[in-house]
Amino acid sequence: MKNKEEEVNENLQEVADQTVDQDINAGENATEQNPMAKLEADVAEMKDKYLRLYSDFENFRKRNAKERLDLIKTASEGVLSDLIPVVDDFERAIKANENEENAQKIREGNLLIFHKFMKVLENKGLTPMQDLIGQPFDADTQEAITQIPAPTEEMKGKVIDVVEKGYTLGDKVVRFAKVVTGA
Repeated sequence: MKNKEEEVNENLQEVADQTVDQDINAGENATEQNPMAKLEADVAEMKDKYLRLYSDFENFRKRNAKERLDLIKTASEGVLSDLIPVVDDFERAIKANENEENAQKIREGNLLIFHKFMKVLENKGLTPMQDLIGQPFDADTQEAITQIPAPTEEMKGKVIDVVEKGYTLGDKVVRFAKVVTGA
């Protein structure tokens, strides 16, 4: 079963072929004498241009959709390849910590890996929200999980504690900071 687009294309092609045949048979003098034949030729030419333009647009749309899917599939590749060395460090630390009894060395190793991990994230544009305590509550970047009586009068409506850090990627909030506000 043919779809509508194929039927329209066939019909337009038949009309174009008929018009061209009529123009050839009638000759140039007949075209000058018969304005209808000239109009039909113009219509056939315009339909042909329309079909070509439509076909080009459909090809562009399909190519664009394919490129967009490829981009989505590989968008996180850069981040993941930068995180692989951090995973390797974690694996080495876990293996080294199996026999280590000195907690200070374990803590220092974990801090080194943590800082390396945070540096990778910051290089990709992810930044933690800093210095929220004492600042006015901002519903655009923070989520108030509870309110407690403010320790001082000036702390009313301000952030008293941060339960979970918030993060931004450029100007976009990736994760809202979960805070406690003063009532």
